[in-house]
Amino acid sequence: MKLKNILTSALMAFLFLFAVQANAQKFSDLNKSPMDVASFPTSYKDANKLIKIQYSRPQLKERELSELAPNGKVWRTGANEAAQLTLYVDMKLGDTMVKAGTYTFYTIPGDKEWVAIINTDLNVWGSYYYQDSNDVARISVPVRSDRKSLEAFSIAFKESDNGVDMHLGWSTVRAVVPFTK
Repeated sequence: MKLKNILTSALMAFLFLFAVQANAQKFSDLNKSPMDVASFPTSYKDANKLIKIQYSRPQLKERELSELAPNGKVWRTGANEAAQLTLYVDMKLGDTMVKAGTYTFYTIPGDKEWVAIINTDLNVWGSYYYQDSNDVARISVPVRSDRKSLEAFSIAFKESDNGVDMHLGWSTVRAVVPFTK
């Protein structure tokens, strides 16, 4: 009788281990272009945000910026999904008032200027399905060069006299997109 109990217990333990192994969750590896968020005010504890952008941060990895964000072509402003911009208050981009809400944020890189675009499309991967008919606002902003090169594409916000400036930087390229109240 003891042998039967031992065999039954061993069989149950084996089945339990097999069941646990079969149901184990598989987690993906770390993303090569991790998602990040920039907002203003910048303190993560501040609940009264004016603006926030979610974007993925591609790395140069010895590649040229012009290969990753080609001049003259609509770019998702990061990697993977198109950047998602949330305005918590109505703000102007250039001369266009944009209602509070969530939008896609695209850019068109250029040698002397970048075009910043707010678009109504959401849940968009890349810029493959970009439709300019869904643009809400556009502005051209000058680019400058910096001595310091940034390996990872980066976005940061800084308060300005009449609103908030979105700073875009990658490699030695810098652009500032002004949002005004």
